[in-house]
Amino acid sequence: MVRSPRVLLFALLVGLTATACFSPGGTGGGTGGAPGGGTAPPAGGGTPPGGGGGTTPPGSGTGDQNGSLGTCPGFPPDGANYVGWGVDVSTMAVDPNSANYVTNVLANGGDYLHPDFGGGGDYGIPYVTVPGTQTPVPVTWTAYGNQSDPGPYKTPLGAPIEGGAASSGDRHVISIDRDNCILYELYRAFPQTDHWDADSGVDWDLRSSALRTPTWTSADAAGLPIFPGLVRYDEIAAGVINHALRFTVNATRHGYVLPATHWASDSTDANRPPMGLRLRLSAAYDIAGFTGQSRVILEALKKYGMIVADNGSNWYITGAADSRFDDDDLDQLKTVPGSAFEVVDTGDVCTTEDGSQPQSVCGP
Repeated sequence: MVRSPRVLLFALLVGLTATACFSPGGTGGGTGGAPGGGTAPPAGGGTPPGGGGGTTPPGSGTGDQNGSLGTCPGFPPDGANYVGWGVDVSTMAVDPNSANYVTNVLANGGDYLHPDFGGGGDYGIPYVTVPGTQTPVPVTWTAYGNQSDPGPYKTPLGAPIEGGAASSGDRHVISIDRDNCILYELYRAFPQTDHWDADSGVDWDLRSSALRTPTWTSADAAGLPIFPGLVRYDEIAAGVINHALRFTVNATRHGYVLPATHWASDSTDANRPPMGLRLRLSAAYDIAGFTGQSRVILEALKKYGMIVADNGSNWYITGAADSRFDDDDLDQLKTVPGSAFEVVDTGDVCTTEDGSQPQSVCGP
């Protein structure tokens, strides 16, 4: 995940006193490293949960990986001034700049759709669910504390980390309080003996349509929650995905479309996609020959589309880390060209933070 230099400078100054994304296995789904070149703890650093002292630290354990959400929704409800994750965009108008956006993406990297998950569970972003009684764990912010929710977070110190314990990439950690429907997300997270060190983090109420403060980041570069955009195996098994997916592109612009609230580029090229841009698989693209897990995903891309959420490899869609995905099946997705997608007109692009654009464009 990459943030803008302007945000980085401010965050570094504030982050020095603050207390309280590179993809796994080298698949290329995110940019990796500390955003904007900020300092981060060494890869795999920190004391292993439960290590030393002979006592069990608060918040130890792992949570239930790919566990049930209980009665919680998988994504927030729709907002009054933006097109939410669960909105059917299959018949919405095509953005007037759609062809230029797609051409620009194709000119800056890969040309085909790519599932950034699978590999026996080695690839993808892991998540766990926990009960409401889970002990909250403090978080010490190492970069963007001024734009993070203070915590503590109900995120066990043994929760799985994107890319593994030794990863030098985005190191996302996600947990969901399945009794209270609170989603906790951390970026570049390192477990310590009794707390997490992390660059940034947010606790999201999955029952609320509230967005981040305008121009604020989250655990993702676009200021969006990550979990709602993941391909999850339970959805595949049920035969339907009822929300938009998260994906990355190599080159973005200085701007965002709600529900995103943050940009991660200084480019003013109007043909580069802004964060939050929504694309859908064209109705004219024939998916009759696709089967199994890939067919379910493509049907969702036609109906709900996918949202630009981070800088990374072109056309990489994100899924949960889960060994039950079938790589041979998912390989079908790699035959779908980026040219088969079109941009949906879901709103204007916010490019300023001086109040000159209306709240309906830049957010609350």
